[in-house]
This record gives sequence, C-alpha cells and structure tokens, in this order.
Amino acid sequence: MADRHLIALDLDGTLLKDNKTISKKTKEIIQKAKELGHIVMIATGRPFRSSEMYYNELELNTPIVNFNGAFIHHPKDPSWGLFHSPLDIHVAKQIIDACRTFQFHNIIAEVMDEVYFHYHDEKLLDIFSMGNPKITTGDLSRYLTDSPTSLLIHTNEDDLQKIRQHLSDVHAEVIEQRSWAAPWHVIEIIKSGLHKAIGLKKAADYFDIPRERIVAFGDEDNDLEMLEYAGRGVAMGNGIDQVKAVANDVTLTNEEDGVGVYLAELLNIK
Repeated sequence: MADRHLIALDLDGTLLKDNKTISKKTKEIIQKAKELGHIVMIATGRPFRSSEMYYNELELNTPIVNFNGAFIHHPKDPSWGLFHSPLDIHVAKQIIDACRTFQFHNIIAEVMDEVYFHYHDEKLLDIFSMGNPKITTGDLSRYLTDSPTSLLIHTNEDDLQKIRQHLSDVHAEVIEQRSWAAPWHVIEIIKSGLHKAIGLKKAADYFDIPRERIVAFGDEDNDLEMLEYAGRGVAMGNGIDQVKAVANDVTLTNEEDGVGVYLAELLNIK
C-alpha cells in the first residue's frame, strides 16, 4: 500500500481513558486503520508486562517501545531484534547514594520485569504489581546487582526540583530524566540518549515508512521527541503545553476519543 502510515500510540493519557481502558469507538477505528493496511504500534513508558494486555487487545503484530525506549522488541517476532539499554549500575548506585542527602519517599529500580523497592510501599506496589513481576524490597545499594532499565525516585513537591538539579549538575551526560504528571512527584531516570523516537525510527526503517507518514500521539513530556520525530505529531487535548507546542496538531482529550476521532478524519474512515 503506497500511502500506508505508521501510527504510534502512547498509552496513559492518550490511547487509554482515565480508567485505563480503550474506548469501543477508538478501538473500532484502530481496527479499521489496520484493515486498510496502516501499521499501529505502542510506545510507552510502561514496562512490557503492563502494556502487553493492550497490545493483545488491539491484536497488534508490530514492535513495541517500553520504558520510553530503554527496551524495544517485537513480541511476535523474536528475529526482529531485542534492544535493551539499561542505566549503568555504577551510575545507578551513585544516584541512590546521593538521594540520602535529600528527602525522598522511595526509590524503585526496574530490571526488565524485576522490581526493586528501597522501602516497602503499599501506595506504589499497586502500580508496579501489574503483570506479576518479581518484587524485592530492601536497601538498593545492597540488593540491586544488575544495571536497571529504569530508576524512579518518589519524593515530595519541594524536593523534586532539588533532586533534579543535582542530577543535571552531576549526571547530565549519562542520564535522561523526566518528571511524572501530577499527582505523582516522581523522577524517572533512564540511560542518556534514549526516548520513544528511537523505537519509532527502528520500526519506520523496518517497515520502510518515511517520516512524513508517521503519525504519533502523546500527552506528556516523555512524548516530546516522538512527536517531533513524526511527520505528524499529535498532542492530546489533555496534554501538557510543551507537547502542544511541538505538535503539528491537537486532537480531543483521551476521554473524548481523541486518537480515534483524529485517525478517522486523517485516514478517511467512516
């Protein structure tokens, strides 16, 4: 198909409604887009274990970007390649040590599907237990022995900027850091040079889709590079201002079928 598009979907706040489901309408439009020969993929900050259910629900057969680009693979085709780019264990340990001089609630390290909690944490356990990972709790400087795919620091509003400033001063060369959306005061850290657009480029090269036919949807600061890379970056109506500023278009919110409505119009789906 000469004009097939590569459609990249962020999950939380984008494809998913606030109750973490995909609306019937958006799902039907995505199915029609696939029937027309367009390629649909997921690009998320989540690990694979907590995005696999949506991958299966949409009956995808494409690569998926997890951990904001720190892990990229094709669940249905092992020969496609598996790209895991963890944060160096020594850098992770330095960050964990530095946190002792700041106020923080918890530090969580994820090594693919293993989750390490510095402190026991009922509030965050819920978020991280999806997909049934192996969970270890205890001092990360002792228990964390592998380079983590991602490192999360849960702190309070006042200390978030202080810790981010320290990370920029000391580790800017080796890490990428972002803050989660309110109400969570979480700093997410992955290896430098990684973001969702890296996975998007690998997929576009594989399917031989030029940039002008890549459509990417997102709402948060971990979507910025992906929206800039795509020929058509689409911000959700509920997205942050920064995302709307880099986007080519703004669609309706995640509660109003923003993804489905936009695709139906773009691809002429009745």
